[in-house]
Amino acid sequence: MNPIRTRSALLLTLVSQAPFALADSAQAGAQGFIEDSTWLLLNRTVYDNREYRHGASNSAARNASKARAERNGYAEEWAYGLMGTLQSGFTQGLIGVGVDAHAYLGVKLDSGGGRAGKARLLSLDHHGEPKDDYSRGGAALKLRLSSTVLSYGEQRLKTPVFSSSDSRLLPETATGLFLTSQALSGLKFVGGHFTESTDRNASSHDRGFVVNYSNAAKGSSFDLAGVVYSGLPNLSASLYTSRYEDTWHQHYLGTTFNQPLGSHRALSLNLNLYRTTDTGKALSGQIDNTTWSLFGTYSQGAHGFSLGYQKVAGDTPFDYVTRGAIFLGNAVQLSDFNAPNEQSWQARYDLDLARWSLPGLALSAAYVRGSQIDGSRVDPHGGYAYLGYGQGGKHWERDLEARYVIQGGAARGLAISLRHNLHRGNPAQAELDADQLRLALEYPLSGHF
Repeated sequence: MNPIRTRSALLLTLVSQAPFALADSAQAGAQGFIEDSTWLLLNRTVYDNREYRHGASNSAARNASKARAERNGYAEEWAYGLMGTLQSGFTQGLIGVGVDAHAYLGVKLDSGGGRAGKARLLSLDHHGEPKDDYSRGGAALKLRLSSTVLSYGEQRLKTPVFSSSDSRLLPETATGLFLTSQALSGLKFVGGHFTESTDRNASSHDRGFVVNYSNAAKGSSFDLAGVVYSGLPNLSASLYTSRYEDTWHQHYLGTTFNQPLGSHRALSLNLNLYRTTDTGKALSGQIDNTTWSLFGTYSQGAHGFSLGYQKVAGDTPFDYVTRGAIFLGNAVQLSDFNAPNEQSWQARYDLDLARWSLPGLALSAAYVRGSQIDGSRVDPHGGYAYLGYGQGGKHWERDLEARYVIQGGAARGLAISLRHNLHRGNPAQAELDADQLRLALEYPLSGHF
């Protein structure tokens, strides 16, 4: 039995049996281009320190110009990012017109001397040196008819197959067309065609697509279509299909279920499944990969206890375009736990200290262990052979985080987070042993025109 067809049929059955109605027209409530406009100014400071253990070497920045034996395993960067975003309203009438625009600036506060590199907060010049500052900006034109919006230009988006990551100093963006429609209550339809994605530390828009693991030639377009269902209480589901030109087809099925269990108790389950096969010229080589994860959380009062399982079935790693398009439970801070044939487990604990008169303070701890990695059958002519996967690969990661958001006063919304991450493994799993310490501060300012 084909598991993807079975799950797709289940989703379609749910959709066909749900009572849908036409959603209210969003355009009917348009107040105007200026009247509905909002702006956001986000200040972010990040200090990122990574040390590569057991002979691992930092191959980026200044170390790249040294002989391999002379490279060190230390990476440290401290930088400030300023992100300005403007979202206009829509003009009134049958078809509303609007514009979304953004401008980003990254400034080096400290780095260099062999320390720059793997943290990758900063943009690098053609000598591999971190720049003192870098910037980029863009805009997208948007049209709205009833409850359907079409955007064209440079934009940020979030889907399981193509998503703009915001996990470092500056966020990713993508250039192309993106369509969303919520004409039916409980359903959202999306579609898109993109010609490039811009990485988090990039200062230009002409580098094609960001691909995470393959080092092969890049395709020149990415297409996606999907439907998101939220018509039943406590349940949501989404189904996507995508095509990375001459590289792969990738399909996704995801479901989330949340069940209250009484006063201050709840259970949630999250399933994510990806199916990837090569297509066209197969620029990254032969790909036949099914990867899925199941993540469950039991919460009681201030406590959250989670268990996760993830499995990769295929002789290539699970790969994805853009840094954020991986909705897998065990894709954590230093590793995605997505090697060929890998299985992994996660245990996680979350604590919200608002119960003890410390609102805004949250602590978390997670441990992930992966094993059964076998990349011995990877296509030797494809884009993954260089990674050097062997047989019997195994590794683990431990992530600790404390996060505090100021709840009131002039500094309301200021978020401070401190993370400490460890990753260890054997050579067959092809990832570096590393210690990471990361401190980040964010202060948002927002308003209406």
